[in-house]
Amino acid sequence: MLPSRRPYLIRAIYEWCCDHSFTPHVLIAADYPGVVVPREHVHEGRITLNISPAAVQNLNLETDPIWFSARFGGRPFDVQFPPGAVLAVFARENGEGVLFGQVEAPEDAAAAAPQPEQDPEPPKPPRGRPQLRVVK
Repeated sequence: MLPSRRPYLIRAIYEWCCDHSFTPHVLIAADYPGVVVPREHVHEGRITLNISPAAVQNLNLETDPIWFSARFGGRPFDVQFPPGAVLAVFARENGEGVLFGQVEAPEDAAAAAPQPEQDPEPPKPPRGRPQLRVVK
């Protein structure tokens, strides 16, 4: 299985936004495993976060989970979320960016998914004369 492209695209859009003086935002699925966000700001299972250098401290887009510190309603909060929880990354000013559309399956869920069983032997062909009949 190939590694996810999502972390690379998140970093690329973030850098594009910063290079062009746009405000980078991420839309996160708050119910995804490993997401730590202020729950009072979650609406319909989603939260939009401003991740501009002026809004956050210690942003680390290189790790899984992505993390940073920010203030919400004047209170400091350490935010973290796996890249698979990101639904979109975009510039606030014009909405341009990448819409992923859905979350990625968590890695541990993919590993825990039942694997199809392999037949130890291929099926044996039927013995005797083949029987064909006309179906009308």
